[in-house]
Amino acid sequence: MRWNQQSTLTPTPGTESAPGSAPGTTAAGTTVAGNDAPPAELFGLKGLVRSVRTPEFAGVTFHEVLAKSALNKVPAASSMPFTWTINPYRGCSHACVYCFARSTHRYLDLDSGEDFDRQVIVKVNTPEVLAAEVAKPKWSRELVALGTNTDPYQRAEGRYALMPGIITALAEHGTPMSVLTKGTLLRRDLPLLARAKEDVDVEISMSIAVYDDALQQTIEPGTPTTTARLATVKAAANLGFKVTVFLMPVMPKLTDSMEHLDTAFRAIKEAGASRVVYGALHLRPGAREWFFTWLEREHPDLLPRYRRMYAKSSYASKEYRAWLSRRINPLIDAYDLRGSSDDDYPKTKRGDRTNSPSLNQTQAASLTPPQEALF
Repeated sequence: MRWNQQSTLTPTPGTESAPGSAPGTTAAGTTVAGNDAPPAELFGLKGLVRSVRTPEFAGVTFHEVLAKSALNKVPAASSMPFTWTINPYRGCSHACVYCFARSTHRYLDLDSGEDFDRQVIVKVNTPEVLAAEVAKPKWSRELVALGTNTDPYQRAEGRYALMPGIITALAEHGTPMSVLTKGTLLRRDLPLLARAKEDVDVEISMSIAVYDDALQQTIEPGTPTTTARLATVKAAANLGFKVTVFLMPVMPKLTDSMEHLDTAFRAIKEAGASRVVYGALHLRPGAREWFFTWLEREHPDLLPRYRRMYAKSSYASKEYRAWLSRRINPLIDAYDLRGSSDDDYPKTKRGDRTNSPSLNQTQAASLTPPQEALF
């Protein structure tokens, strides 16, 4: 992503400096960071407009930037089943300790731990830039995926409200879209998405991995509760959306018990979802270190096992994934939550599942070691 050269931005309405207030303090209580703010050079960007802190987001700094482009083209070699993405935010206050996107903060000279959770990059002009891009005659109107890197409905969206403009720009120019989120702020835009659905295909997916309240609050401390997310699924289903629930990551010895999984599937079905896709935990560099730090603090007994499983790969072992497939696939069928093509991992090539690393049930049946031998 490239950035333009502007260094000033008209203040967000309601945040202009109040008469007689201290420098850098706005009428709405927003602090525009001054000498202690990370300089633009920290990110290798000349387009950093300002750094903002506000009481409603304690401990979080928003770095507002102006993007030159909104659409990101996915490389042809990617395993993702879509060609275009939009990510209006980088970093995420959901603070999920396992988040695969953590390593991307290193490109900005920020760390993949606390900085990822607390230093959020906001591309404040995304709707306007996108509207110009999709209005071009050469625009192909292929599906655009939202939520593929960081969540478009994280808490920052409540402040910046970028998604309504993004949805409108795509719909007005005949572009189908998919939204994947953990954020219940999605409910704000459900009427808009329903109107968009009259003209283009709109897919909604909600990520809900943990169905134990205590565990969910420690491993995803900035996310809405599981109950609130299930209510959002129901609200979307009531508007006619066929909602997919992403039951991922499934974490060995934490969320892969039959009790936990059956609780999950029952709740998902009751919420009115149409489909479940699942995947075992994968830990890329950046996420791996942060997750292991969390394990050492919260579940030190599991740390040696996780170190062994993820010692040579970011992915869980083939044997574990086969074991998980045998455990989950009967539940998908029992609760009638199977889509047209459920895989443990995405396509390895667009339109081609023949080389997928996930195992079908016939293959999985030949691998029957107990869990203790796998993990």
